[in-house]
Amino acid sequence: MTIPWRGVFPAMTTQFRRDESLDLEATCRHIETMIASGAEGIVMLGSLGENAALAPDEKRKVVAAALETAARRVPVIATVVETGTAAAKAYARDMERLGADGLMLLPAMIYRADPRETLLHYRDVAHATQLPIICYNNPLAYHVDITPAMFAELAAVPNLVAIKESSGDVRRITDLRNAVGDRYVLFAGVDDLILESAVLGVDGWIAGIGLAFPDENQRLWDLAAAGEFDAARRLYRWFTPLAHLDTHVKFVQYIKLAIQAAGLGTEWVRAPRRPLVGEERRRILAIIEAGLERRPALPPPPRGAANQGRRRRSRRGKAARR
Repeated sequence: MTIPWRGVFPAMTTQFRRDESLDLEATCRHIETMIASGAEGIVMLGSLGENAALAPDEKRKVVAAALETAARRVPVIATVVETGTAAAKAYARDMERLGADGLMLLPAMIYRADPRETLLHYRDVAHATQLPIICYNNPLAYHVDITPAMFAELAAVPNLVAIKESSGDVRRITDLRNAVGDRYVLFAGVDDLILESAVLGVDGWIAGIGLAFPDENQRLWDLAAAGEFDAARRLYRWFTPLAHLDTHVKFVQYIKLAIQAAGLGTEWVRAPRRPLVGEERRRILAIIEAGLERRPALPPPPRGAANQGRRRRSRRGKAARR
């Protein structure tokens, strides 16, 4: 199965009201902002989307709203976060019926599967759906590591088409290329490794803190992907203190606070997460405000890159309307 997924696929937050109820309108407004910035796809209900804190019917409402908002301009990827393989298969089938363009699949939560069990989980869920799947590898957060050798074994499953590589070890990118070549679309998943990852040849970026800085996020990717590393480095040096917020256990709260400070949403999270308070809030807000105050003028886009994503989305939209 060949897919055209490339570029920036922001991992969207789920917006809540202060009482923790879903705010679908705010979620969809933010989706529009990211599409307008040049995003080539959106990922719903990942770790940043607080998937595990939502009820099953809420998850389906969020994905349905995202699909209606995107209106086929960009692919909508629904994340599969379940505690067991049977539930993951059922959710994958529901997302296919709902009209999702693809899935991002995590290991089963809570239980730390061994390699044999992990391979069986990914194969079983993939066989339950026709949708293309991004395999999310984040051993730091989920304590299950899908190694390059394991991805070589999974290569026989045709709809396992992409990898979100979030091990925190940038050497994995080259190890994956050496093990499986171009068999998978390779997304970087750690914000403060994105330039390093682009140098090593990733195809895209499932981005986090860029939700608060969408234009700068997109330009950084465009420059890096085009090999314009001098301009990319200058932008990256401003971006990196913000990108570090993506690698903390409270990255959801940190990024939502940044989204609020940038005027693109609110900081409200769902329990057991709580909004930041006290010294921690002051410290994180100081980083965010420094980023906003020192926001650089955007360097020119790479030659031929300006509006390229918008032209592709326009063509897709016209085709969908026909």
